[in-house]
Amino acid sequence: MAQNDTVKLIGSWVSPFSIRARAALHLKSVKYEYSDEPDSLNIVQYIDEAWSSGPSILPSHPVERANARFWAIFIDEKIITSLEAVGGAKDDEGRMAAAGKLMENLAILEEAFQKNSKGLGFFGGENIGFLDLACGTLLGPVSVIEAFSGVKFLRQETTPGLIQWAEKFRAHEAVKPNMPTPEEFVAFAKKKFNVEWWAFS
Repeated sequence: MAQNDTVKLIGSWVSPFSIRARAALHLKSVKYEYSDEPDSLNIVQYIDEAWSSGPSILPSHPVERANARFWAIFIDEKIITSLEAVGGAKDDEGRMAAAGKLMENLAILEEAFQKNSKGLGFFGGENIGFLDLACGTLLGPVSVIEAFSGVKFLRQETTPGLIQWAEKFRAHEAVKPNMPTPEEFVAFAKKKFNVEWWAFS
């Protein structure tokens, strides 16, 4: 693709999948036209490969690439499923069971962060990368579930690394202008999905 071509990106401003692609384009300093309309990890990989300028999003070493993909799939299949289960539960018993599974999965992700970050700010080390984009876009949905349930899922005693990482991710120049604030996510969910406030009994 010619470097001067403008990319057209179709997505939803609140979608964690769309935010991934927008942040990846920003990281690569790619000009794009955004259209807010309803497989993001593949898009992120394509952006990384098509525009070699700027920092690499996926690790170059095959083992590290496979590791990043493994954890991205864990996020999509385990964390997202857990979030949906908490939000979609019909009663307190179902919500509590789903919340327990979500906390268990977040604790596993905390361990992965500690191993992958090597004491630096992001999953990939010093710079935002593939796994950061996969995980970071869940911060909005987590904010919504926390607001509606009254339960903090990211806790200092169980996920201290993820809490610090989340602050750095939200503040990153590639993410901040493209990602709604937690308050905007909550307002959107309340209006769009007609979500009623609920809390665990």
